[in-house]
Amino acid sequence: MNIQPQGPRIGARVLLLDANDRVLLMHARDPHDHAHHWWELPGGGVDPGEKLVDAAVREVAEETGIVLTTLDRELWVRESRFQYMGADHHRVDHVFLARVTSTAPQAAPRPTETERAGLIEQRWWTAAELHGCTDKVLPARLACLLDDVFAGALTAAPLFID
Repeated sequence: MNIQPQGPRIGARVLLLDANDRVLLMHARDPHDHAHHWWELPGGGVDPGEKLVDAAVREVAEETGIVLTTLDRELWVRESRFQYMGADHHRVDHVFLARVTSTAPQAAPRPTETERAGLIEQRWWTAAELHGCTDKVLPARLACLLDDVFAGALTAAPLFID
């Protein structure tokens, strides 16, 4: 019997920008449905007792090998419900801004078994490329949110988006 925990799973993700203002996205798929694939920000679930910022830094290192020493402010919070690997999921992801001067990994990535099963590739995207992307991107309005980050148009408090 599979008992789902009460309430949403809390996650931490990073809008990671390089020196050329490209954003890092992970291309993932559902291992149970290879036709279902998408691009998303690096990040994942917060462990019990873990702080959001610590989870964001840990997840980026695990998925990419990029070791962040600092995070900028929290940009937005996104609640989602989706199906993955035959199960219903409810997530609330907190997204932080970070910048790196080098895109080279400083450590060996340590993806979980689930991440290895679903990861296709990772890629650095320009805003123009993201605006032209026809694949599913999460969140769906990421290209416009990225424009707002560059324009300094986001409020000081995190946005709540779907």
